[in-house]
Formats: sequence, structure tokens, C-alpha cells
Amino acid sequence: MLDPLSEVLRAVRLTGGVFLDARFTAPWCVTAQLAPEDCKPFLSSPAQLIAYHFVIEGSLLLGLEGSTPVPVAAGEIVILPRNDGHILGSAAGLAPVKADDLIQAGADGGLARIAHGGGGQSTHIVCGFLGSEEAHNPLLATLPPVLKIDIRQGTSRDWVEASVKFAARELAEGKFASSSVMSRLSELLFVEAVRNYASTLDDAQTGWLKGLRDPYVGRALALLHSRIAAPWTAEMLAAEVALSRSAFNERFAALVGMPPIRYLTYWRLHMAKERLQEGRGTIAQIAHAVGYESEVAFNRAFKREFGLPPARWRDARAAGA
Repeated sequence: MLDPLSEVLRAVRLTGGVFLDARFTAPWCVTAQLAPEDCKPFLSSPAQLIAYHFVIEGSLLLGLEGSTPVPVAAGEIVILPRNDGHILGSAAGLAPVKADDLIQAGADGGLARIAHGGGGQSTHIVCGFLGSEEAHNPLLATLPPVLKIDIRQGTSRDWVEASVKFAARELAEGKFASSSVMSRLSELLFVEAVRNYASTLDDAQTGWLKGLRDPYVGRALALLHSRIAAPWTAEMLAAEVALSRSAFNERFAALVGMPPIRYLTYWRLHMAKERLQEGRGTIAQIAHAVGYESEVAFNRAFKREFGLPPARWRDARAAGA
């Protein structure tokens, strides 16, 4: 079955991993914020970071400025989609220290570690990240500052729980779980968190995530993302989801915030930009791959969206790098 959420995240090209194994004993309290250097060697220059903490043992409170602390228990994962600075602690009201000042390099280049606290109840957490070279992403911008999921629940519960247990076992034995496993796990955890959040949206809210929940718009989104180069029209999409053209257009625009063909154009150009950035093909090949029959039409649309024609955009990107 087509999954629009996974399709969109694949287009965003998030890369993930684990960078810290932290063990605390109460009382303890630290300030934390993910830095680009924490992501090496997975990512060299991420433009956008998502931080997460998985509680293996014990519990903690996570606080953001101006908000009520979020309790996180063993088996739960808390995700910060915009990597906001935050406080982690065994209780509220404790004086925090900087987590960066407590980090010790792992032996033989292994996972960095923290061991800190007053000797009381233990809390063991693993800290990870997802990163993207895209500085602006509409999906991430729609998410709240904090997402929390329980790995013992959700549509991918068995896979997630097995993978987390594998990673935790590797860490406990002083090993570093393979980057491919941890990257896939990080991505899956984020998908589950976003999916869980989408299920809580009320009927008054709009946006891509709200459209995901709708059986008609959700299927249309999945079709668009899985067959981005197909010669879609509003009539074709409406027929695929068994609605009239007018009803489909109205429903899609009301939930997603833009008409379906405008949305398709946006994602085609987004995919084209990714291919340009990676040097995957000529301008004509990229235009065809994302659904443009004419290179001239592709150049015009790309310039309208990003301010430069594709060849000049690629040259400017290369020069900046």
C-alpha cells in the first residue's frame, strides 16, 4: 500500500544516526542542543537537524523554554523536529549543567558517553539525530517543537522494538551499531512520531499531515509521490480516488492548503533540485525524470520557484560548496 508520509520523507532525504550513550543518576539536570559536529561522520554539513532521545532505563523530564516539562519513561522516545535547545533532568527545578561539558570520547573512536549524577535512581538514554541538507522543509515546519512516541505501540511496533533492542544491546556491550541500521532506525522512529502526531490533529487544522489522514487526499498524495513524473491532471487524480473533479480539488485544497496540481509542481521542482544538487544527469534528463516534457518549460518553472534557472542554480551551489 502506498504511504505518502514515507514517500515525502524519502524526498526530503533525511540521514540519521546515534551519537551519544548517556547514563545519569538522580539528581541530575543538563542543557542540551544538537550541534553539526555531533553528526560526523554521518553528515558533513547538515542545514537542518532533528534531535531525539530514547529512554532505555529510568525516566526523565524534558523542558523547553515557556512550556510545561514533558515526562519521558523507559520505552519512550522524545523527538525535537527543529532541534530546539532543551533541558533534561530527573526532576523539575534543578540547576542544569551543559551536557557538552560532560561528554567523553568513546574508546577506539566508538560512541561518545556521559556518566553523571548524584548516585540515586539510574536513567539510561541514547541520543540520536536526523539531518537534512535542505534548510527549509514545509513538513518539518508544520510539526510541534516536541513529539513523543512509545516504541511498544504503533504500526511498526515489532520492527522498531527489535531494532532498538539490538542497538541497545550493541551499546551495552561497548559496540557501535552499524550506521545503516541506526540510520534506518532513526528514520523509522521519526516516521512513527509524525504519523502518531497526524492522528491527533483535529478537524479544524489543515496542512499536508491533515491531508494524509483523509482517505481520498491521502491516496492522491501517495500516488503523486510514487509516480512524480506521470502526466497527472486534476481529473485523473479525481478519477483515481473516485471523486468528482470539483469535489476532489476542493477537498485537497482545504486539507493541504493548495490545489493538487500546484502541490505536484512544488514537489517536482523539489525533486529536481535534489537531483541537481547530487549531479544526477543533465538538465534535460532531470526535467524528464520529474515530469516535464519540455526543458524550456522546466527552466521557466524552476526559475519561478527558486529565482534562478536550474543550470545557474547548480553552478551557484557548486561555487558555494
